[in-house]
Amino acid sequence: MSIFAIGDTHLSLSGEKPMDVFGGEWENHAERLKKNWEESIGPDDVVIVAGDVSWALKQEEAIDDLMWLAALPGKKVLVKGNHDLWWASVSRLNALDPSLFFIQNNFYDAGGVAICGSRGWLCPGDSEFTEHDEKIYKRELLRLEASLGAAEKAGFKEKIVAMHYPPANDRKEVSGFCSLIRDYGAGTVVYGHLHGQESFRKGVQGDFYGARYALVSLDFLGCRPVLVRS
Repeated sequence: MSIFAIGDTHLSLSGEKPMDVFGGEWENHAERLKKNWEESIGPDDVVIVAGDVSWALKQEEAIDDLMWLAALPGKKVLVKGNHDLWWASVSRLNALDPSLFFIQNNFYDAGGVAICGSRGWLCPGDSEFTEHDEKIYKRELLRLEASLGAAEKAGFKEKIVAMHYPPANDRKEVSGFCSLIRDYGAGTVVYGHLHGQESFRKGVQGDFYGARYALVSLDFLGCRPVLVRS
């Protein structure tokens, strides 16, 4: 079993929200993702989907997009993105399909490796952070700690953290997320949310504050899930 990751699938099988308006790298992105996914992922593999899964506004409207993901090979472990407005009851979501697992204050056991996570949020010190972001940031810290704490209590030594927002600000300074990741001994962190060359450069990548960080936005990866653990 191998663990892969990709974020920002931005699915809209209804065609109501075409992504090609955001540039050529998004043309036919769902079809390209499906092709690359099927070439790389086996039925026993796990794929982390790091948020912004579907453009749907309500859970019932997201079903077609989620079932499209479910039909792809492997187990899909999802965290919420800022555009996932359809994300409601996690217990209902986790009852949708056995190949889909949704993380919120919980974790997924990937063959003895705990996949933990939360949506995350803008971090203090970011150029766009305001006083209105403070409450959400603190709430997401609690959710990440709940996820990591549950895995720790269950005895997991190896942990991977999946987030949607970058875990550090655009100055690449240590945040509360980074501190939790280090304190709980998570060795790998994947995140999305950043799009375009200018934004890509703002994300922490490689070894940082005790863990290995990787940006996994779909356009950054060219619609191909990246291997994070073999």
